[in-house]
Amino acid sequence: MTSRGEDVIVGAGPAGLAVAAVLRLGGRDPIILERGDRVGGSWRSRYDCLRLNTARWWSSLPGLAIPRRLGTWVAASDYADYLELYAQHHQLHVRFGVEVNGISRRGGAWSVATSRGEIEATNVVIATGYDREAFIPPWPGLDRFSGSLMHASEYRNPDRFAGRRVLVVGAGNSAADIAVDLVRGGAARVWISIRTPPQVVPRTVGGVPMQTVAVATRALPPWVGDAIVRAAQKLVHGDLTRHGLPSPRETVSTQFRRADVVPVIDVEFVRRLKAGEFEAVAAVKQFVRDRVVLADGSDISPDAVVAATGYRRGLEGLVGDLGVLDARGLPVTDATDSGLRGLYFAGFTNPLSGNLRELGIHARQIADQIRNSGLARHQRARQPVDLGGAERHVASSRRQS
Repeated sequence: MTSRGEDVIVGAGPAGLAVAAVLRLGGRDPIILERGDRVGGSWRSRYDCLRLNTARWWSSLPGLAIPRRLGTWVAASDYADYLELYAQHHQLHVRFGVEVNGISRRGGAWSVATSRGEIEATNVVIATGYDREAFIPPWPGLDRFSGSLMHASEYRNPDRFAGRRVLVVGAGNSAADIAVDLVRGGAARVWISIRTPPQVVPRTVGGVPMQTVAVATRALPPWVGDAIVRAAQKLVHGDLTRHGLPSPRETVSTQFRRADVVPVIDVEFVRRLKAGEFEAVAAVKQFVRDRVVLADGSDISPDAVVAATGYRRGLEGLVGDLGVLDARGLPVTDATDSGLRGLYFAGFTNPLSGNLRELGIHARQIADQIRNSGLARHQRARQPVDLGGAERHVASSRRQS
């Protein structure tokens, strides 16, 4: 059965909700398709100690501020509650339990193939997330490793690792958070395996979030922000190579441009590294039964490995045949191509000034393009669609604090 939806948004995460809210404020009624069963579900499945690395006032979505009572650095579970409140506040239509299997062009419209039938749409916004699919490198010997292995997306808390030797693989924010969490939770020994030396940036300097510096310098030449970061690192952290952490080979801006990598935002990472509570080691080369061989020729014998090795966008199955993805699987179109008009991507950038802040800016841009599109004036009558009761019009709630 084919139904009609003028504006269809794929994904009920922050990006999808932000676009939907701005469209609603402009008088439109977008449909959001979500494979999960709850708004903010992915935020509830993350590790317990996770907090936003962006300040509360830079992390709100358009049209509703995050409550002040949640503090400067909002816990992931609280942010999930905020997303639910956001959907209620803006009365967003979310159809839960709907898996989108593909998007194709058909005549002058888009065809969205879902697990509950086909939807024809004038505009499609893909907002499935920057970290949709967990990625673990195909290390040699991994299938014969006698210890346990999990991706960081499966890690919740350190309880099961108390008294055990754990290797955390990765040099990003998740790896740093998990390494510290394991130390706090009583792991017998913790290593963190680093392939690319990270830029470690203090979360605040003199009480001012470093994100504020990134926002303030975004329009300036990259060397300005790099110079401020270097000064802050020297002032707050000193020389971390004395504690086994390799010195970064690139500046913050160069590393970001080359590999889309943002700095590690320090909370307790540097303090515990300096105290020797965990050890930085070389990149993983291969697994040999109960041992992990490192790139420098040394080896360690962990009981468990947590792979904080990143994610893939997973867009190939949705739009892989449309020619809109680059070699890394990131979208490279903003629907300016006439053959792709009406197709938008939200939430696939990760700027140094903060992803959540960027979402609001980008949501307004997408909404403006949709409203100004000539296609939007040629609305068709909608057919009701039976999605087995999966659609819920999230009720209005004006509660704020």
